[in-house]
Order: sequence, then C-alpha cells, then structure tokens
Amino acid sequence: MIELSIIAARLTSLVLTLLFWAILIRAVLSWVQPDPRKPIVQFLERVTGPILYPLQRIIPPLGGIDLSPLVAMLLIELLKGLLVNAILNLGG
Repeated sequence: MIELSIIAARLTSLVLTLLFWAILIRAVLSWVQPDPRKPIVQFLERVTGPILYPLQRIIPPLGGIDLSPLVAMLLIELLKGLLVNAILNLGG
C-alpha cells in the first residue's frame, strides 16, 4: 500500500508543477497580447494573478521586461523541492 506521505508529496509536486506551467504559459502569451475575453486567458489570470501581482509590486520591470514570472517560477521550484522533501520526511 502506498503511504499517505508519498501521495501527499506527489500531489504537492503535481500542483506546483501545474502552477509553474500556468505562469510560463501566461508569460509567453503576454508577448502576443491575447484577447483578454478568451476563457484560457481569464483562467490563467485568475490562477497566476495572486502570485504574480505581489511580485510585480516588489520587482520593478527591467528595461520594460517583467521579471516576476521568472522569479515566481524559481520560487515555485524551490518550494516544490522543500515541501516534497519535508512531506516525505514526515512519512518516515
């Protein structure tokens, strides 16, 4: 039987990976300025906005380039490594 800690670690990893990809897709879409009325654009805005907006207030654009998605993706990968290891260690 699979231990609960392994399931929790995999689920945490999956959620953070999906969030990573949502931020990456939003960043790429921002280059082509998609129609904000499209459902996928609205979905990405709702999912990634709470993460990116606070970072955008802290990190100023560099030469007109928004670095908040890059910082968010790095933080997500760091958090994923820390959380997954912590969850696995809790399970013994």
